[in-house]
Amino acid sequence: MESPRDLHYKRGELASPMAPGALTWMRVPLAITTSASPTEPLIARAQAAARQWGVPFLLRRHKKSLSAWFGSHAEALLVFGHDGVTLWDKEGHHGFHLGMAHLRRLRVAQGEPDTFVRVAQLGPGDAVLDCSLGLAQDALVASRAVGPTGRVVGVEKSLALCALVAEGLKLHELGPDSCRVEVVHADALEHLRSLPARSFDIVFFDPMFARPQKAQPGFDVLRRFADHAPLTREALEEGRRVARRWVLIKGARHSDDLKKLGLSPEPGSRYTDVAWARIAPAEPALAP
Repeated sequence: MESPRDLHYKRGELASPMAPGALTWMRVPLAITTSASPTEPLIARAQAAARQWGVPFLLRRHKKSLSAWFGSHAEALLVFGHDGVTLWDKEGHHGFHLGMAHLRRLRVAQGEPDTFVRVAQLGPGDAVLDCSLGLAQDALVASRAVGPTGRVVGVEKSLALCALVAEGLKLHELGPDSCRVEVVHADALEHLRSLPARSFDIVFFDPMFARPQKAQPGFDVLRRFADHAPLTREALEEGRRVARRWVLIKGARHSDDLKKLGLSPEPGSRYTDVAWARIAPAEPALAP
């Protein structure tokens, strides 16, 4: 068994990972560690992230297997390596990367059509609130479409996904033609309630599809960690209050995801599995 000194808590103190009076380790939902044979700067980065996210830092001994920690120490591990940040659990792993968003961003830069950008009518200077950040694919496209004068905020309820994306984005320079993606760990509905009316041009929802869709690598990890709660009418109404132009919803084409919410899909390609719907913002409340 690891020494209690192998577990570092968020303010850098060394603390016992055992419950009071217990003889076994408390398993936590997420912990942070490093790849094997880490450098001191890499350890420092991982420790700083552990403090930021309020999760334990596990000091990895040379050639220590990650699998030994699953079940006894943590349900998931965010691993800082020399080549990036990777989220691990007992079923697999996913290293953060821009994925298909990289190609979509290039197409946007060249003036080629992107369905998300078209339906949202995104342009320079727009403010976008992504209420289901996931792996940040659409948020990254939005950051290029709105440019350096725009703003993109991504809300993610899953701490594991939120930390993966936030720490991964720190390692990717998006360039002077993009704004940064601000990552917020919160429940989307609660976050919407905290925002002023008409504070974003676009409010975007991408709820987890009821049935798995064909997707790029990493979607299995997303599905395991993502919030599977369905999109509610209450959240849509809060989105309408916060939006200035559109509330945008992504759904599965061959499902009743949108129909359940009383929404009709926008016209699109018959060859895609994705359907899009949009609703107008709420009318501003009249002053008494």
